[in-house]
Amino acid sequence: MLRFPQGFVWGAATSSYQIEGGWLEGGKGMSVWDAFVHTPGKIVNGDMGDVAADHFHRFREDVALMAQMGLKAYRFSISWPRIQPTGRGEANPDGIRFYSVLIDALLENGITPWATLHHWDMPITLQLECDGWLNPEMAVYFKEYAEICFEQFGDRVKHWITLNEPWVTAILGYGQGHFAPGRVSQTEPYIAAHNMLRAHGLTVDAFRRKFHDRCGGIIGIANNCDWREPLTDSEQDKQAAQRALEFFLGWFADPIYTGEYPAVMRERVRERLPVFSDADRAVIKGSADYFGLNHYNTMYTAHAEKGKISHIDMESNAGLVDDQELALTDDDSWPKTDMGWNVAPWGCRKLLEWIDRRYDHPDIFLTENGCAAKDELINGQINDQDRIDFLAGYLRECHNAMKNGVQLKGYFVWSFMDNFEWALGYTKRFGLHYVDYRTGERIPKKSAQWYHGVIKNNGIF
Repeated sequence: MLRFPQGFVWGAATSSYQIEGGWLEGGKGMSVWDAFVHTPGKIVNGDMGDVAADHFHRFREDVALMAQMGLKAYRFSISWPRIQPTGRGEANPDGIRFYSVLIDALLENGITPWATLHHWDMPITLQLECDGWLNPEMAVYFKEYAEICFEQFGDRVKHWITLNEPWVTAILGYGQGHFAPGRVSQTEPYIAAHNMLRAHGLTVDAFRRKFHDRCGGIIGIANNCDWREPLTDSEQDKQAAQRALEFFLGWFADPIYTGEYPAVMRERVRERLPVFSDADRAVIKGSADYFGLNHYNTMYTAHAEKGKISHIDMESNAGLVDDQELALTDDDSWPKTDMGWNVAPWGCRKLLEWIDRRYDHPDIFLTENGCAAKDELINGQINDQDRIDFLAGYLRECHNAMKNGVQLKGYFVWSFMDNFEWALGYTKRFGLHYVDYRTGERIPKKSAQWYHGVIKNNGIF
């Protein structure tokens, strides 16, 4: 029997493009993902997020489901083009109204809103006219958009996330081309990441200077990372695993906690890795009130010389492997999710402990953790025992990490309901609630009932 401390945050998460739909309604502009999914050949089955789970029209129904399962916190993202259709200038009143009513509905049901400002759906005009995250001015545009959100929602939203998984935007969006905006380069990921970190720093600085005294609240960033376990006890493999973590998580977390990129990145990437100005460093260092972590996968890591590296598909989250000189493998005995990701809860514990040591014991929130499963609707029910086993295993290892001194403060399941899974369209299901995309009907899965019991009993299961 496990017991989590009083005040531990039990939540679930979604993102705007994956659930909202209403892609050209309510004054919303187009995002890079709106353009990407309408490009033939980019998404499995030609799926699109134009309607998705239709949350834009059915959000009250969704909030009622959250209340029914006893959810204490809900992490959602705000669509930038719904707030600023072109990414700049005046706010869209209808967009402000939509999120304002959603926030009020959450609060009326005792659910704490956690708002993410960017979950990959940048306004398309900023990509077409300004080269997106390759343009240093994007940091200013993002800060100005964020200030609109702080001004409009800061009286009720007290938990903010600037960027969701900037690693994904940099690597899959600007490096491998699998995600919007679909660019392929060995250099652009480092430039895009640099400007996202600058955007984060400027935004947190504005929040603290202009809004915190009036509105209060905390702000951070949600970085993703898989655990890298050395394949052998050799020093080379140990160094490769450490190098992989620094290229994955240290890339974005080190500047926030130390003011610099990891030394191993500077040594290997050299002139392709931008340099922070003194002004950048002043706003980036210390720009997180907590450590937000999205975690899904674990892999073995071995050193591999250049020329002998086998390039790995996007599901492995390898990053730019030539710069890292590593090879990733797994164990055939490990269970796998429907995404092909390894179920290894001990990797989550090891990653939490690595973060705790490296960044001087920060408060950590697991802002995403979950699994895709082959959910089958039988007689109107989904008995997703694999997902229950997954969540139970990861929560046990979270509890073990806390016993070892990690300051874990909350856990958000990905995701509240089935949604548009980016390049894989509607072929993968992560949700606690089944969504029939033909009718929009939501059906609670067995995992939703199980998670309700965990919340009700404060982690006892």
